[in-house]
Amino acid sequence: MAYWVFKTEPNVFSIDDLKARDKQGEIWDGVRNYQARNMLRDDTRVGDLVFVYHSNCKIPGIYGIGRIIETKVVDPTQFLPESHYFDLKSSPDAPRWFTVKLAYERHLERPITLTELKDHPELQEMQLVKRGNRLSILPVSNAQWAIMSRLL
Repeated sequence: MAYWVFKTEPNVFSIDDLKARDKQGEIWDGVRNYQARNMLRDDTRVGDLVFVYHSNCKIPGIYGIGRIIETKVVDPTQFLPESHYFDLKSSPDAPRWFTVKLAYERHLERPITLTELKDHPELQEMQLVKRGNRLSILPVSNAQWAIMSRLL
């Protein structure tokens, strides 16, 4: 099993939205960075756990946990001309963008804030807390997951 942080803006798709999908889950669409796409396509596995991180909000941080229930999902938004994520160079025969399906596991009793993560000495090497890292999909080591789980 691997661990991840998936970043989202809560006004676009939040942990509450994921909970509303229940165990049927929801695809994590709209990722348009090749490095993040490659991690989603090549490195994720069914059963991996995900910290759902809310960004671009009053209190950025981790608000819940999801579980990957399907991998190598072709992101359908790349084919929809009306979608913000439409990709003219992509086709159903040769899709460029892949994602996963994520199911709700649980809300955290309280968010683990970005400030709290940055202040924790053992998490300084975590990609989420490093300056300039703007990827929306980030791996989390086993040790980092254990430390973050103790913060819950």
